[in-house]
Amino acid sequence: MKSLFAVALVALGAAAGAQSTAAKKELVAKVLILQQPAIEGVARVLAEQPAAIMMQQVRMVMQTRIPPDKRDPIAKDIQADLKKYGDDVLPLMRDRAIKLAPSTIGAMLDERFTEDELKQLIALLESPVNRKYQQMGGEMQKSLSDKLVADVKGSIEPKIKALEQAIAGHLGLPPVTPGADTAPVAPAATSKAPAKAASK
Repeated sequence: MKSLFAVALVALGAAAGAQSTAAKKELVAKVLILQQPAIEGVARVLAEQPAAIMMQQVRMVMQTRIPPDKRDPIAKDIQADLKKYGDDVLPLMRDRAIKLAPSTIGAMLDERFTEDELKQLIALLESPVNRKYQQMGGEMQKSLSDKLVADVKGSIEPKIKALEQAIAGHLGLPPVTPGADTAPVAPAATSKAPAKAASK
């Protein structure tokens, strides 16, 4: 009789554990839905990064090796290629990021947060104050980036030109004309990072 009672208790405990796990997974899924714009932002930055690096190289070549009268047609062709790249790669990266989120971010949330903590996190993410702050994220980053670029441009651009001269020398390319335009310091791409839970 005692053994049957023990088995029943174990069964009830297992059922309760399963219910708890299912409830927790639902909470994790809700967090991921609330964080989907941030997840898509990460995918966008990763997708755009190779093109941004290539564009820096293109600007240097255009300004140092392409005659001014030929720059506009070439630039238009390159912009068309970049648009095609973005149209192909951005949706792919976004979809893959959303698909991988449960097994990466979701798994970490499930492992490190209790159900109560997940409920608190959801309340934080859904709060009007947090939403207002998140909506300002890109604007605040752009404001700082623009100000930073304007502030350091005078001191950074000579260093960029010196670096271009050094690299051109290593590659055996014609030296950069001192008066030639140099690729300006560009603001970093903005993206919303996943919101962090408030520290206890």
